[in-house]
Amino acid sequence: MLILGVLALASLAAWLYLAAAHGGFWRTRTGLPGDAGAADPPAWPHVTAVIPARDEADVLPVTLPTVLAQRYPGRFDAVLVDDASTDGTAEVAAALGASRVVRARERPDGWAGKVWAMSEGVRAAGEPDFYLFTDADIGYAPGALARLVRAAHDRDLVSRMATLNTATGWERWIVPAFVYFFAQLYPFRRVARGRRTAAAAGGCMLVRRATLEAAGGLAAIHDALIDDVALGRLLKRAGARCRLDLDRDVVSRRPYPHLRDLWAMITRSAYHQLRYSPALLLGTVLGLLLIYAVPPVAALAGLASLSALPAAAGFLAWALMTATYVPMLRFYGLSPLRAPALPVIALMYAAMTVDSARLHAKGRGGAWKGRIR
Repeated sequence: MLILGVLALASLAAWLYLAAAHGGFWRTRTGLPGDAGAADPPAWPHVTAVIPARDEADVLPVTLPTVLAQRYPGRFDAVLVDDASTDGTAEVAAALGASRVVRARERPDGWAGKVWAMSEGVRAAGEPDFYLFTDADIGYAPGALARLVRAAHDRDLVSRMATLNTATGWERWIVPAFVYFFAQLYPFRRVARGRRTAAAAGGCMLVRRATLEAAGGLAAIHDALIDDVALGRLLKRAGARCRLDLDRDVVSRRPYPHLRDLWAMITRSAYHQLRYSPALLLGTVLGLLLIYAVPPVAALAGLASLSALPAAAGFLAWALMTATYVPMLRFYGLSPLRAPALPVIALMYAAMTVDSARLHAKGRGGAWKGRIR
């Protein structure tokens, strides 16, 4: 019990820091103070949406019209890049009114598939003031683009974390935790205000063209499997001002009806996030166990054995964990009663991370729609 008590104290110390001093990662307020009254720019910039699409014929009828119909006061156009689709994606996009549909050329060695498709869109876009890098499964509320541009008046990158689907049982358990863990890794306030924390959400990234070119362009992240975080880091290193927020006006329409679908989404890039390092993998798994598994184990074991130290430290750490997760559940319209189960979900994420390493070892890491990377 002494060892368990010490581990529980370490976990409690970690949660005290996370709750009080880690950039308010658990807050789910959208936008920054003053956004509601943001003024229109003196002249609305030219924006081109760049939409990589690989076998997206099923979802495009739901999402693409919301992009093309944006009520934007300035010049706005879109380039959809057909990334070697086999389901008629290009034809569906043209039928929906997309005026510029380009087929990606053969991908050069060393380029990640999505980044190459993005670069093909940039090549076809000309010289707009901003690129809106967005995914084919992302839908936009009317006026969302104008709000993005207002937020970008003093920023080089404005990104929105799309609201993900929570229609099925597994989505309701896994998705809010996914966003919560992402915000814990990259606290949104630190992305907006600091220089050290850099990230973005790949479904919606409004990027100033001149800044991207000055930073080296997409060629500088040509091999990035996690393109959004890589782009955020590239721009921050170049001195760019960035911001990242949650958003209910930007919505992912991609369903994940089964656990295997969510599992594949996470295992695709988890080990890449750890730079394919066994040491970082071990440290991540041990960290997840200490922060998420130790509190309930110590609390329940201490209670059962009438050991005050592990019980008290464990319950306090578990309570802090639960309290910081409740806002994300409420953001997704889910019951706060789900929050105490976060340790179980964290253990599932640990298993997914290990499985991501296993798939990499078998040469199947980064698979997406039949293509590795």
